[in-house]
Amino acid sequence: RLLVEDLLMSPKERAEHIMLVDLERNDLGRVCTYGSVRVDEFMVVERYSHVSHIVTNIRGRLAPGKDALDVLRAVFPGGTVTGVPKVRCMEIIDELEPVRRGPYTGSIGYLSPSGDLDLNIIIRTLVIAGERAYLQVGAGIVADSDPAREYQETLYKAEALLKALRES
Repeated sequence: RLLVEDLLMSPKERAEHIMLVDLERNDLGRVCTYGSVRVDEFMVVERYSHVSHIVTNIRGRLAPGKDALDVLRAVFPGGTVTGVPKVRCMEIIDELEPVRRGPYTGSIGYLSPSGDLDLNIIIRTLVIAGERAYLQVGAGIVADSDPAREYQETLYKAEALLKALRES
C-alpha cells in the first residue's frame, strides 16, 4: 500500500485526481450560480482498513430554478467511476466489461420532502444471490498507469470484503 506521502506525491495519482476535480467542478457549474463553485478541501487523504484515498470537497450554490434532481442529472454517474470524457468512457466501459455493474457504482441515498439530497456512490459492496457472493472493484486508468499497480490496487480494494467473507 502506498504511504500517504507517496500517494500525494505520485504524479499519476495527482493528475488523475485533479482531472476528476475539474470534471466535478464542471458538472456542478452546470447547475450552480456562476462563480459559486468552490473547492473547500483539496487533496486530503482518507485512510480505510485496506486503502487510502485522496479526497476533495467541492461546493456550489444552486442556481435559481434548479433543484436536487438537476444536481443528480448533472453529476451522475460520478466521474470517479466513468473517467473523462464521461459519455465516451461510459461507451467504452459498456463495450469492454463482460457483465453489467448492477448496483456497483450506482447510488444509494435520499431526497427529502424539503429538497435535500444526500447520496453516495456504491463501491466496496457485496451482492449475495443464493449461495454466491459477488463484488466488483476497479482502479482509475490514465495514460501513465502501470497495469501491475492498478491490478494490485483492485486487490487492496477487495481485501476487506474478501476477509469478511473468509471470516463469516
